[in-house]
Amino acid sequence: QVHLVESGGGLVQAGGSLRLSCAASGRTFSRLAMGWFRQAPGKEREFVTVIGWSGVTTYYSDSVKGRFTISRDNAKNTVYLQMNSLKPEDTAVYYCAADGDSVSGSRRPVDYDYWGQGTQVTVSS
Repeated sequence: QVHLVESGGGLVQAGGSLRLSCAASGRTFSRLAMGWFRQAPGKEREFVTVIGWSGVTTYYSDSVKGRFTISRDNAKNTVYLQMNSLKPEDTAVYYCAADGDSVSGSRRPVDYDYWGQGTQVTVSS
């Protein structure tokens, strides 16, 4: 079992920044690929970014590439999502997720075994 707790969400103006954190417990963190997903009202959960075991391999959705940065600190069992140049369309509940079966991670929500409770990010125009 893996327990994930997100933090760092909030309300920010367009063009601003937020940093989300996701603390993990319960399993060897360095053997988990970690992803961030988001879900806006009335929409399906969508892939944002993923980072592999060592932190070297990362993938981003086209909508956030160049604005968001994922990183991890295996000593602190934490993954981060730095979000810059935020836009109103980034408004959503952001979830971190853990994939214990893949070294580099997946873009598909169905491949993730564990999920956090989510943190709300609201970007005002």
